[in-house]
Amino acid sequence: MARASVPIRAARVSVATRVVRGQGQRSYQGGQGGQGQRSYQGGQGGQGQRPQQGGQGFRPRPPLGGATPFDDLVRKSEAKPEGVPGAATGKDRGKIIHKKSDELNQSKKPGPRKDGERDVLRRFERSVKKRRKAPSGTTVPTSIDILESIQVGELAKKLNLKPGDVIGRLMKMGEMVTINKVIDAETAALVATEFGCEVRVVSLYDETIIKEEEDLAEAMVRRPPVVTIMGHVDHGKTRLLDTIRSTNVIDTEAGAITQHIGAYQVETPQGRITFLDTPGHEAFTAMRARGASVTDIVILVVAADDGVKEQTVEAITHAKEANVPIIVAVNKIDLPNANPDKVKQALVPHGLQPEDWGGTTVFCEISAKNNIGIEHLLEMVLLQAELLDLKANPTVKAVGRVVEARVDPGKGPVATVLVQKGTLREGDPFVVGVYSGRVRAMFDDFNHRLKEAGPATPVEITGLDGVPGSGDPFHVLETEKEAREFASVRQHYKQITEASQRAQPSLRTLDNWMASHKEIKLIVKGDVHGSVEAIRDGLLKLSDDEVKVRVIYAATGGITESDVTLAAASEALILGFQVRASVSATDLAEKNGVDIRYYSIIYALLEDIKKAMTGMLEPTYEEERTGDIEIRQVFKISKIGNVAGCMVKRGKVHRSNKIRLVRNGVVIHEGELSALKRFKDDVAEVAEGYECGLSIKGFNDIQEGDIVEAYKIVEVSRQS
Repeated sequence: MARASVPIRAARVSVATRVVRGQGQRSYQGGQGGQGQRSYQGGQGGQGQRPQQGGQGFRPRPPLGGATPFDDLVRKSEAKPEGVPGAATGKDRGKIIHKKSDELNQSKKPGPRKDGERDVLRRFERSVKKRRKAPSGTTVPTSIDILESIQVGELAKKLNLKPGDVIGRLMKMGEMVTINKVIDAETAALVATEFGCEVRVVSLYDETIIKEEEDLAEAMVRRPPVVTIMGHVDHGKTRLLDTIRSTNVIDTEAGAITQHIGAYQVETPQGRITFLDTPGHEAFTAMRARGASVTDIVILVVAADDGVKEQTVEAITHAKEANVPIIVAVNKIDLPNANPDKVKQALVPHGLQPEDWGGTTVFCEISAKNNIGIEHLLEMVLLQAELLDLKANPTVKAVGRVVEARVDPGKGPVATVLVQKGTLREGDPFVVGVYSGRVRAMFDDFNHRLKEAGPATPVEITGLDGVPGSGDPFHVLETEKEAREFASVRQHYKQITEASQRAQPSLRTLDNWMASHKEIKLIVKGDVHGSVEAIRDGLLKLSDDEVKVRVIYAATGGITESDVTLAAASEALILGFQVRASVSATDLAEKNGVDIRYYSIIYALLEDIKKAMTGMLEPTYEEERTGDIEIRQVFKISKIGNVAGCMVKRGKVHRSNKIRLVRNGVVIHEGELSALKRFKDDVAEVAEGYECGLSIKGFNDIQEGDIVEAYKIVEVSRQS
């Protein structure tokens, strides 16, 4: 045993190290090498040979990094030469290896553990399992911004997660969704909370912010003040602006009330002032709020004979929320029952105390109709503007807000934009709301063409891809391509939001919904976006616990076949404000039993819907459409004016009918016929399929392609 111990120690040393033996050879203990061969322990190196099999005791080359337990086992068995007691022969070597290997594996098995060790092991295993369930990807942000509705894939992207992680959480919540499914902000917030993330709901334009150029102090110059005229309906706001501008806008408004926002710039001896004329009717709350958000000074018009009304208080609230100074114009002081002191007394509780009563609010007594006190009012406006020190940078790319937008029959989509900073020029690429475009032409409020417009200047621009919303942001960008990309992203988000708003209740809640709610579905089409928005807001306010009003679609333009198809599919009523349905849309509506109602006064529309909801439907007079005429040729006749050569496309036309001239789906004129002829003869009526000639009383702006609608007023028994 003593002699065997020496080779064992030598073997342990030699196996762990490479030894070079002979010329250019590598040898390992055990083999017998030829020339230049690799040999294993016990071999002698020759030159240039590398046998595939070494001498006695050959085995595969050990792995890099040292000997393994298997190597140590073999070395121990080989260390004893044959003939020595305890030495292993080649025949027995395999048995020894297997036996020792089994013993080695047995030694690696864990023995019995103590209770404390088991608890530690269990806690470790549980922590590993939890880490495996953690969502894949990078760290989840602490907070994200989303819209009212969001796609599941978009939510996963904002959370830095794989879509499967978000879908899995939603399924655990009982929501069976796909990556393109749209979920509301409340559901998205619950999912985000599961991952430790806070959700903030933002508007479309906060989600897609356009970076504006920095304003340098040395580039700032003084700009005209933007003044908003507010007040109750019929208190003389538009009359005041007419007097300042020496125009007559009020005569063009239906019902003698303002139903659009007007933006005008006037030149006074003291300086330029930009005016916004906001409607005073209750339906235009949102439009007045938008006016206060872009204005510098508010002129609050209060009639001296009528006093403070509901919309007066509402206008004060908007101005105070926008932190805008108020100048009170007490109008109609020339009337016998005028009482300016009563107006002042009524405004004091609302924080408007006159200067002559020890307060800080400027009061001006005026008569817009008789041009009394107007100059003093303008002086006070410019004095207030000087105290505010209003400045803007005209050298940067233009930024502004949409005051109003509509579809012009000749120009296409047009928008009135108030430039807030920078200078807008013809040819500038821009993004406005969810649409893009390039400024094709600019016009002022007198329809004079402009080449450029500086800060606080309202202009009407053409070259838009669509009709934006009132109050939408306007930004000039570097290239038209960049503008289209921004618009595309915004349209994508808007479609997602609108799709979720039009979605029907789920199958799980549909029966409960129908059992507990009555619902009126409406489609609203109007001539300008501001009117559509005001009608939609007014209709939604009519909802109560028993009957719900749902506007499933609202847009500008004439009533089309697609509108009728949508109404038929959803059992909705179509409301047209200052627009008409095309002939094909009217035929389709009659075929499908879709009811189309036309209005030119907003509060009449709201009143009708309110009565329909409450069952207070009394017999009334309505118009009955008798026929449609297409103008095919226009003749100019001296001393008479324009005469139209026409074809009766539908129904029949009577000489006594009232008529409505429609151009590209928009009502241009309402009036009466001055003449109806067949060839050279005056006739009482013309039937469908016959040609005729006609002229319109007091109106000459007729064009080829215009549609003349003929109707009569009849008494109709209305039913709920």
